[in-house]
Amino acid sequence: MKNNKESYFWASYADLMTSLFFIMLVLFVLTIALLHKRMVEIEKERVATQEQIDKIREVQKATENIDDKYFNYRPEYKKHILKISVWFNSGSHNMNNIEDATQNELKKAGESIANFISENTKDGIQYLLIIEGQSSSDSYTRNYELSYERALALKRFWEFNDVTFGVNCEVLISGSGDGKLSGTGFMRETKERVNQRFLIHIVPKYGTI
Repeated sequence: MKNNKESYFWASYADLMTSLFFIMLVLFVLTIALLHKRMVEIEKERVATQEQIDKIREVQKATENIDDKYFNYRPEYKKHILKISVWFNSGSHNMNNIEDATQNELKKAGESIANFISENTKDGIQYLLIIEGQSSSDSYTRNYELSYERALALKRFWEFNDVTFGVNCEVLISGSGDGKLSGTGFMRETKERVNQRFLIHIVPKYGTI
């Protein structure tokens, strides 16, 4: 009787161990399969992200070569100087006081930006366009406000002349004044009058605005 009980115990124990083995085997195979699936997903995401980065770099490189008739690219600042000399009256942001020939050049420069963005908006690439005004350092006390007002005047001038940049371009208007405040004195020339100018920053980015 004792031998029968021992035989039954070991048979049951063997069945239990066998069942546990198969359960562990199934869990192991399932874990390996899930890990493999996740690794494949991660690799796809990595490849997609790298493709996006490559596209942005490609477009960023293209922005450096935007129409050099109107723009001079400064790689150390990653900005374009609008090469058109714009002479405002002291303390003024009135575009109507600028010569007609200069206004015409400004219009063409805006059209050049718009054409570039239109031709290079693809594969989910969007743009951030920063119009930055500067002002010369003098005794005028509102140079920071003035530089912003001049940038705003340029944007309104383009709008008035039907120069827009499409739904894939976000436009920011800014002013760096006369450079006297810390962090605003970059990209300035020694001849102060030359600092009455506009800087253009075109930033490609991936995604939806």
